[in-house]
Amino acid sequence: MAPSFGLLFDIDGVLVRGRNPIPGAAEAFRRLLGRDGRLAVPVVFVTNAGNCLRQERAAELSQVLGIEVAREQVILSHSPLRMFRHFHDKRVLVSGQGPVEEIARDLGFRNTVTVEEVREAFPLLDMVDESRRPITAVLAPSSNFPTIEAVVLLGEPVRWETSLQLILDVLLSGGQPAEWQKEPPYPHIPILACNMDLLWMAEAKMPRFGHGTFLVCLETLYRKITGKELIYEALVGKPSTLTYSFAEQLIIKQAREQGWDSPIRTLYAIGDNPMADIYGANLYNRQLQMRQGDASSSRPVSCESILVCTGVYGRQKEVPVDPQESITETVFHGHRDFQLEPSLVEAGHMVPDVGHAVDLILKKEGWTSEDEESL
Repeated sequence: MAPSFGLLFDIDGVLVRGRNPIPGAAEAFRRLLGRDGRLAVPVVFVTNAGNCLRQERAAELSQVLGIEVAREQVILSHSPLRMFRHFHDKRVLVSGQGPVEEIARDLGFRNTVTVEEVREAFPLLDMVDESRRPITAVLAPSSNFPTIEAVVLLGEPVRWETSLQLILDVLLSGGQPAEWQKEPPYPHIPILACNMDLLWMAEAKMPRFGHGTFLVCLETLYRKITGKELIYEALVGKPSTLTYSFAEQLIIKQAREQGWDSPIRTLYAIGDNPMADIYGANLYNRQLQMRQGDASSSRPVSCESILVCTGVYGRQKEVPVDPQESITETVFHGHRDFQLEPSLVEAGHMVPDVGHAVDLILKKEGWTSEDEESL
């Protein structure tokens, strides 16, 4: 039975909490396997994590779920930057943690510099932590430091004070921190930012700061210093429609490679964060509805959002009687550049966990227990 739908799974808060698998996740995926032990429907894992490589995340998922997950099935927050080829030869400052240079190369960037390298080239710039201030004997800044042409924010860094200071220095100096300018250039050099999550769910009982919190700090400081708004050349990761479009392309590619001849008509996006997973899926669904007049009949026509209660959305013990009323938040946790629309944070469906999400999807698609046995 060829599938006419594809699945977009968030990871943190849906399949795992930190390094711990959420009970029932592996069992839910076993229901999606065919007799050959492979997934019988196209699946991608769409996460706003970004401080790692795709193959690392795929290996973790393979172990947690007990199935083979290929790196091509994993979409990290920064994965859509592969499409920004006109920046790949520019000299870019990359911020984040983990193997940031390797991540940038994997995305196609060929000329990178890290925050730590800027700090080493300009030892007088990082002055917040007194224990890290340079000895006066090594004060000379680099005189042949190539101009930075763009900033790529991959994910939250470790030392926020250092990263905030040096990224602002780069923006206020037009990419050359050795040269102070009385009037900072505006517009500033381009910024490509990934992962707008204000909060995310790990092992702790309460949500933790995400990269979106770091972006709030950067935006606020830039506006406070210059009186102007920080501008993004691109914002990728959920809820950006660029990320969902990228996911759609991978779903269709999987279906073709497997020889499934039925067109993919519906995408199901399963997540735990109303302001990222649900908002993004609903926003993309709106975009799909607008293109229904497209002559291409092989593309999806809808993206249905499913909220699970095992992560950022905190009703872990029960599904509320009126989910629409309970999800809509009066405090907007979304990014500055995305407007609060109550309808966009209202999930199409709410279920306790990923197992119930798979149950719901198979029922909606008319896949009976006999169909599952014949997969």
